[in-house]
Amino acid sequence: MTLDQLRAEALVCTACTLSDRRTNVVFGEGDPLSPLILVGEGPGEQEDKSGRPFVGRAGQLLDKALVEAGISRAQVYIANTVKCRAADWSTGKPVNRAPTEEESQVCRRWLIPQLQLLAPKVILCIGAPSAKNLIRKNFLITKERGLYFPCEFAKTAIATLHPSYILRQANMGGDGGYGLLVADIEKAWAAAQKLAEKA
Repeated sequence: MTLDQLRAEALVCTACTLSDRRTNVVFGEGDPLSPLILVGEGPGEQEDKSGRPFVGRAGQLLDKALVEAGISRAQVYIANTVKCRAADWSTGKPVNRAPTEEESQVCRRWLIPQLQLLAPKVILCIGAPSAKNLIRKNFLITKERGLYFPCEFAKTAIATLHPSYILRQANMGGDGGYGLLVADIEKAWAAAQKLAEKA
């Protein structure tokens, strides 16, 4: 199966209830030959509307961090652990929420073959939920971000802070961890380049 074939199947997925209210499946985008893949948690409101990953406020911060780390969005591939927006509709107006364990497990039918087809050298997990999905279940983002870990789907995996978390923290003063995000991207890209040269 090709990446395009997998995308076509994912776009019509109804395997879990997230499909009931989604606008678009957010499959992923970028350079499929890149040695580095960024994997976030799941799409938010703007991503659901556009069908593209990381295009809201958090995505704009991620783009800025990528540029500051010396690379462009076009040089990497960006995806999420779940492909549809997880939201709480109990008040009638959707509020983003973390995907459930069941939703994450169901969506692995797309994530795992996607990673296998892309065959990255390095996976950069954006935020704790992604790290818990791809590195190990009890991953501690504040203690273990920026470290190399073995990974089933790449030569190595690294985790970093989620831009949404950084935006919330920055409201309380300081850079909210933005400098750490840039440093982790630099580290992941350097490792991916080095591993790609050896291949």
